[in-house]
Amino acid sequence: MTHLNQDLTGKVALVTGAASGIGQKIAETLAQAGAAVGIADLKLEAAQKAVDSITSNGGKALAIEMDVSSETAVNDGVKLLVEHFGSIDILVSNAGIQIINPIHKLSFEDWKKMQSIHLDGAFLTTKAALQYMYENDKVGTVIYMGSVHSHEASLYKAPYVTAKHGLLGLCRVLAKEGAQYNVRSHVICPGFVKTPLVEKQIPEQAAEKGITEEEVINDIMLVNTVDKEFTSTEDIAQLALFLAAFPTNVFTGQSIVASHGWFMS
Repeated sequence: MTHLNQDLTGKVALVTGAASGIGQKIAETLAQAGAAVGIADLKLEAAQKAVDSITSNGGKALAIEMDVSSETAVNDGVKLLVEHFGSIDILVSNAGIQIINPIHKLSFEDWKKMQSIHLDGAFLTTKAALQYMYENDKVGTVIYMGSVHSHEASLYKAPYVTAKHGLLGLCRVLAKEGAQYNVRSHVICPGFVKTPLVEKQIPEQAAEKGITEEEVINDIMLVNTVDKEFTSTEDIAQLALFLAAFPTNVFTGQSIVASHGWFMS
């Protein structure tokens, strides 16, 4: 029989973009479950603060300065994690940004920047982690932070929607390639989570559309939910823990939507 045990003692996880928001909550949750966690972020000082919070509560964590769009930085960061904790068993590719603009006003530089962080970052961290995951006999888990926009489109978000759709393809290929090495992959697809990234979008969309911030929240962001509720960072962190700890590969290659009914697959 399949029994869920959410004890990650002895596991080592790397979470990118983990100094704040969804990434930080996931890192804290994995650490609470017993995993040693690498807090990877562009901002080393902020990453260290997240580490201090985890260690003050009895957890194990390491701050890693990482630009996920740099192959050297990613490889060095993953190597540092493995040297410090001995392995890497879980990768949560979470780092991301948002740029709002209609296609005809969007600069090519902004387009490339979005793809570089979201898609190149997912590829580079995956490739670096697999060098170690494929060498051991333990279960490896790769979790990509997608979005409802992995399945749906929204106005003014062409590079973001494109990148989040792309993560589905990467996840599905990894599920097939990684199976022989006992590595599974998933995409978590949140609805709107009220993180600094989303809070920044509210005035931007209000200005772009000429409406109030309240209208952005109720008539755009949450309009298709069943209860007008934001998804919480705790919701997503618990889902990541569930996937990382699940004892079989039954969910490999799947995207799991957490959106208060915004998108129903």
